[in-house]
Amino acid sequence: MKTLFKTVLAGAIAASVTMSMATTADAKKIRWKMHSAFGRNLAVIGPPPHRIVEAIKKMSGGDFVIKVFEPGALTGGYAYYDPISQGAIDAAWGTPGANQGKNSAFAFLSTWPFGPGAPEFLAWMMRGGGIQLAEELYARDNIKYLFCGMIPPETSGWFRKKITSLDQLKGMKMRFFGMGAKVMNKFGVSTQLLAAADIYPALELGTIDATEFSMPAIDRSLGFYQIAKFNYFPGWHQQATTSEILVNMDKWNALPEKYQVMLTQTCLANTAEEIADGEYEQFDAMLQNQKDGVELVDWKPEQLAKFKAAWDEVVKDEIKDNPDAQKVWASYSAFHEKYKVWGKRAYLHLED
Repeated sequence: MKTLFKTVLAGAIAASVTMSMATTADAKKIRWKMHSAFGRNLAVIGPPPHRIVEAIKKMSGGDFVIKVFEPGALTGGYAYYDPISQGAIDAAWGTPGANQGKNSAFAFLSTWPFGPGAPEFLAWMMRGGGIQLAEELYARDNIKYLFCGMIPPETSGWFRKKITSLDQLKGMKMRFFGMGAKVMNKFGVSTQLLAAADIYPALELGTIDATEFSMPAIDRSLGFYQIAKFNYFPGWHQQATTSEILVNMDKWNALPEKYQVMLTQTCLANTAEEIADGEYEQFDAMLQNQKDGVELVDWKPEQLAKFKAAWDEVVKDEIKDNPDAQKVWASYSAFHEKYKVWGKRAYLHLED
């Protein structure tokens, strides 16, 4: 009996130690859910969150694992601000412009008409105070902001009919993002913000007459070329657009510092990847669009000048009653004045 008792006791102690060790090991493991505003199948902007979480999983030895969910699985594509703030979702991948309904200042941290190209925008965000301004704004609602990428210019629209005069825009229904929508409103366009998956059906059914969404490779994956045969350039409304990862602040503060560094640095690495992918994937898509009957059309200088004049009116209205927007705009404007000393002299325009 004594031998049996000792055997049972030894087994119980071993099991207890094993369970304790397992519990301690499990306690070190972190499991998050991340919403993505963009489907994985979308070129350039779809893959990054998956690339980021895979890198973090490998660097952490599997102790920090983030599962990415497609739009609609946890919340709607752009509807991630409140769930992150409230802690219903741990993290989200998107762009600050998705949150401009909460505060129009977020639009100026994402993209705006006749705004900077990627090099200047990147310099302002990382060295000129843009990231710090974003962090301050999001922190008010218990959200940690991570600057997490940037894409090059977009196209400025897909139209069923060729636009030879801006007068043709009057009465048109168009999907449009960000501050550019307010410029189009000045020309009599009725704009609405549709999620990526909703645009093609709206075009097909005639609910909208035209659309913009992103760069040629991304737009091609959404099939716009099948319906709207006139694709306009340049993307005056989005010369560059930032990406973000938002994290619930409580979850961020509870995260070990080494994982905070992993997320921050992986986001910065993704910025280089996004810009490279954005520049690399467009020309083949444009050439294929042409083969499929799409006409690539350039806005005339006088038309761009009218868009610019309308934007100058819009930006004044947008910042006059919003101190946050005033602060962000003043920061960028001061940076831009200094940057012009370099920027106007440094770059050649692309020639044939």
